[in-house]
Amino acid sequence: MEKILISACLFGENVRYDAGHCLIDDPDFLTWQEEGRLIPICPEMAGGLPAPRPPCERDLKTGDILDKDGQDFTEAFYNGADLALALAQEHGIRYALLKERSPSCGVNIIYDGTFTSTKIPGSGVTATLLKNNGLSVFSEFDLDALKSALKGA
Repeated sequence: MEKILISACLFGENVRYDAGHCLIDDPDFLTWQEEGRLIPICPEMAGGLPAPRPPCERDLKTGDILDKDGQDFTEAFYNGADLALALAQEHGIRYALLKERSPSCGVNIIYDGTFTSTKIPGSGVTATLLKNNGLSVFSEFDLDALKSALKGA
Protein backbone atom coordinates (compact mmCIF):
# COMPACT_ATOMS: atom_id res chain seq x y z
CA MET A 1 0.00 0.00 0.00
CA GLU A 2 1.48 3.34 -1.11
CA LYS A 3 2.11 5.85 1.67
CA ILE A 4 1.57 9.56 1.03
CA LEU A 5 3.54 12.36 2.64
CA ILE A 6 1.04 15.09 3.48
CA SER A 7 1.15 18.64 4.77
CA ALA A 8 0.02 18.35 8.38
CA CYS A 9 -2.46 21.23 7.92
CA LEU A 10 -4.26 19.22 5.20
CA PHE A 11 -4.34 16.30 7.65
CA GLY A 12 -6.25 18.53 10.09
CA GLU A 13 -3.47 19.55 12.46
CA ASN A 14 -3.46 23.18 13.68
CA VAL A 15 0.00 23.98 12.34
CA ARG A 16 -0.55 26.79 9.83
CA TYR A 17 1.00 30.20 10.39
CA ASP A 18 -2.34 31.28 11.93
CA ALA A 19 -2.50 28.06 14.04
CA GLY A 20 -5.36 26.80 11.87
CA HIS A 21 -5.72 23.86 9.50
CA CYS A 22 -7.08 23.08 6.03
CA LEU A 23 -8.46 19.57 6.54
CA ILE A 24 -9.37 17.92 3.26
CA ASP A 25 -12.97 16.73 3.16
CA ASP A 26 -12.94 13.99 0.55
CA PRO A 27 -14.14 10.38 0.87
CA ASP A 28 -10.98 8.88 -0.65
CA PHE A 29 -8.82 11.06 1.57
CA LEU A 30 -10.72 9.87 4.64
CA THR A 31 -10.20 6.26 3.51
CA TRP A 32 -6.45 6.84 3.12
CA GLN A 33 -6.43 8.33 6.60
CA GLU A 34 -8.27 5.31 8.06
CA GLU A 35 -5.87 2.96 6.24
CA GLY A 36 -2.86 4.69 7.81
CA ARG A 37 -1.45 5.68 4.42
CA LEU A 38 -0.95 9.35 5.27
CA ILE A 39 2.31 10.47 6.88
CA PRO A 40 1.84 14.08 8.03
CA ILE A 41 4.54 16.68 8.49
CA CYS A 42 4.59 20.44 8.78
CA PRO A 43 8.02 21.36 7.45
CA GLU A 44 7.85 24.79 9.05
CA MET A 45 7.19 23.40 12.51
CA ALA A 46 9.65 20.54 11.94
CA GLY A 47 12.21 23.25 11.14
CA GLY A 48 11.60 24.83 14.54
CA LEU A 49 8.89 27.44 13.97
CA PRO A 50 5.86 27.75 16.28
CA ALA A 51 2.16 28.02 15.47
CA PRO A 52 1.09 30.74 15.24
CA ARG A 53 4.00 32.44 13.50
CA PRO A 54 4.39 35.44 11.21
CA PRO A 55 3.22 34.78 7.65
CA CYS A 56 6.21 34.43 5.33
CA GLU A 57 6.77 34.52 1.61
CA ARG A 58 9.56 33.17 -0.60
CA ASP A 59 11.71 35.49 -2.67
CA LEU A 60 12.30 33.45 -5.83
CA LYS A 61 15.35 35.53 -6.79
CA THR A 62 17.27 34.86 -3.57
CA GLY A 63 15.44 31.80 -2.24
CA ASP A 64 15.10 33.56 1.12
CA ILE A 65 11.97 33.19 3.25
CA LEU A 66 11.01 36.43 4.99
CA ASP A 67 8.11 37.88 6.93
CA LYS A 68 6.68 41.28 5.98
CA ASP A 69 9.08 43.03 8.39
CA GLY A 70 12.08 41.43 6.71
CA GLN A 71 12.81 38.92 9.47
CA ASP A 72 14.64 35.98 7.90
CA PHE A 73 13.18 32.49 8.45
CA THR A 74 15.11 30.83 5.63
CA GLU A 75 17.09 28.40 7.78
CA ALA A 76 14.00 26.98 9.51
CA PHE A 77 12.22 26.48 6.17
CA TYR A 78 15.17 24.68 4.58
CA ASN A 79 15.77 22.56 7.69
CA GLY A 80 12.10 21.54 7.62
CA ALA A 81 12.35 20.64 3.94
CA ASP A 82 15.32 18.39 4.69
CA LEU A 83 13.34 16.68 7.47
CA ALA A 84 10.35 16.16 5.15
CA LEU A 85 12.60 14.52 2.56
CA ALA A 86 14.19 12.32 5.23
CA LEU A 87 10.72 11.23 6.41
CA ALA A 88 9.68 10.40 2.85
CA GLN A 89 12.84 8.39 2.30
CA GLU A 90 12.47 6.59 5.63
CA HIS A 91 8.98 5.40 4.62
CA GLY A 92 9.75 4.74 0.94
CA ILE A 93 7.23 7.40 -0.08
CA ARG A 94 6.85 8.29 -3.74
CA TYR A 95 3.87 10.68 -3.50
CA ALA A 96 3.31 13.90 -1.58
CA LEU A 97 0.14 15.96 -1.06
CA LEU A 98 1.12 19.50 -0.08
CA LYS A 99 -0.59 22.82 0.67
CA GLU A 100 -0.65 25.10 -2.35
CA ARG A 101 0.60 28.70 -2.01
CA SER A 102 2.77 27.94 1.04
CA PRO A 103 6.42 29.08 0.95
CA SER A 104 7.25 25.54 2.12
CA CYS A 105 4.66 23.35 0.47
CA GLY A 106 3.37 25.32 -2.51
CA VAL A 107 3.41 22.94 -5.48
CA ASN A 108 2.61 25.17 -8.46
CA ILE A 109 1.78 28.60 -7.00
CA ILE A 110 3.31 30.71 -4.24
CA TYR A 111 3.01 34.33 -3.16
CA ASP A 112 5.52 36.62 -4.87
CA GLY A 113 7.35 37.86 -1.77
CA THR A 114 5.83 41.36 -1.79
CA PHE A 115 3.04 40.66 0.73
CA THR A 116 0.46 42.06 -1.70
CA SER A 117 -1.42 38.73 -2.08
CA THR A 118 0.06 38.41 -5.58
CA LYS A 119 0.34 34.77 -6.61
CA ILE A 120 2.96 33.60 -9.11
CA PRO A 121 4.02 30.30 -10.63
CA GLY A 122 6.56 28.68 -8.36
CA SER A 123 7.13 26.08 -5.68
CA GLY A 124 7.92 26.21 -1.99
CA VAL A 125 11.22 24.91 -0.67
CA THR A 126 9.85 21.56 0.51
CA ALA A 127 7.89 20.91 -2.68
CA THR A 128 10.99 21.77 -4.73
CA LEU A 129 13.25 19.48 -2.71
CA LEU A 130 10.79 16.58 -2.90
CA LYS A 131 10.34 17.02 -6.66
CA ASN A 132 14.11 17.21 -7.16
CA ASN A 133 14.44 13.91 -5.32
CA GLY A 134 11.96 12.03 -7.48
CA LEU A 135 8.68 12.33 -5.57
CA SER A 136 5.46 13.06 -7.44
CA VAL A 137 4.08 16.12 -5.67
CA PHE A 138 0.43 17.20 -5.75
CA SER A 139 -1.51 20.03 -4.12
CA GLU A 140 -4.96 19.82 -2.59
CA PHE A 141 -6.24 21.15 -5.94
CA ASP A 142 -4.69 18.13 -7.72
CA LEU A 143 -6.42 15.48 -5.62
CA ASP A 144 -7.94 13.76 -8.67
CA ALA A 145 -4.52 13.52 -10.33
CA LEU A 146 -3.10 11.96 -7.15
CA LYS A 147 -5.96 9.45 -7.08
CA SER A 148 -5.20 8.52 -10.72
CA ALA A 149 -1.49 8.17 -10.00
CA LEU A 150 -2.20 5.89 -7.04
CA LYS A 151 -4.49 3.69 -9.17
CA GLY A 152 -1.67 3.26 -11.66
CA ALA A 153 0.94 2.53 -8.98
